[in-house]
Amino acid sequence: MSQSSASPASVVPASPHDWRAAVEIYDYREAANPIRPGLTEPIPDRTWPPSLHAEPRTAILPLDLSAELGCSGPATSPALAAHFLRILPGEGLKASAVATSSLFYVLRGAGTLERPSSPGQSALELSWGVGDLFVLPSGADPLLQASADSLLYWVHDAPLLRYLGVAPVKPRFRASHYPASLLEAELQQLLADPTAARSNRLSILLASADHPASRTVTHTLWAMLGVVPPGAVQPPHRHQSVALDLIIDCDPGCYTLVGTELNPDGTIRNPRRVDWQPGGTFITPPGHWHAHTNESGRMARLLPIQDAGLNTYLRSLDIRFAGPSRGPTSVG
Repeated sequence: MSQSSASPASVVPASPHDWRAAVEIYDYREAANPIRPGLTEPIPDRTWPPSLHAEPRTAILPLDLSAELGCSGPATSPALAAHFLRILPGEGLKASAVATSSLFYVLRGAGTLERPSSPGQSALELSWGVGDLFVLPSGADPLLQASADSLLYWVHDAPLLRYLGVAPVKPRFRASHYPASLLEAELQQLLADPTAARSNRLSILLASADHPASRTVTHTLWAMLGVVPPGAVQPPHRHQSVALDLIIDCDPGCYTLVGTELNPDGTIRNPRRVDWQPGGTFITPPGHWHAHTNESGRMARLLPIQDAGLNTYLRSLDIRFAGPSRGPTSVG
């Protein structure tokens, strides 16, 4: 059988690539730091009250700032998306995201997680309860089912992947469960250490043996479970990662002061005050000084989640602490 070919008249020649079509050049002064409204949008100050998840319904409630950030959503920061998961007894939902890292913290309730197997990963099952934290790498979507009225905080790094135009091809760490009993025991051990009182923060950092160099909970996420004792004022510090701060428990009189500059005595100049509410959350933008105060008579607890796993790998986290009459100091 003979093979036919198109006639020369029917062949559409390929258009040559225009190597200059996207070329632009700017004066350094115009483009070296394009973080300003209308260009690279600054990360806004924002709080979400517990009333966001007060309605009794099973739902995924995103803390979405994508419109303000000028990116696709949901996104709470350029790299991270935070959500509340409200699940009624006997009901469930799938936490679906194209992400390399998902972190869940159980504010109340109890239930189970089921995740089917996927290439390179076996199926997963987990029973969870109040105060538990667990992390999942990329893979099949997990199903969360509640045996009691449940509220979880969920943070993942899908916005970072969307910006890069990539999808995960393999898990970068093992799924891990940090039960409430373990976290509480570690916190009590810290509080019993007399040298801890001199620390800028009374906190434990959650880490994974799969990331020994960064000592972070995943390769992109950083998680800290912290306390602020009654009457305590934790001095200002700052870092170049975004913090998505979840208030786990507190009484009225707990708050954070946030600002961009320090006074000579090491306090924050012209600070914005963020009053804490249990089950509420707020953003601490990168580079902003922040100090926690507890004027109540009871211990307060918080869980900041940051993209600091990535910043640590890039060597750009740059944590600095303020001190009276001596200005900022770095970790060394």
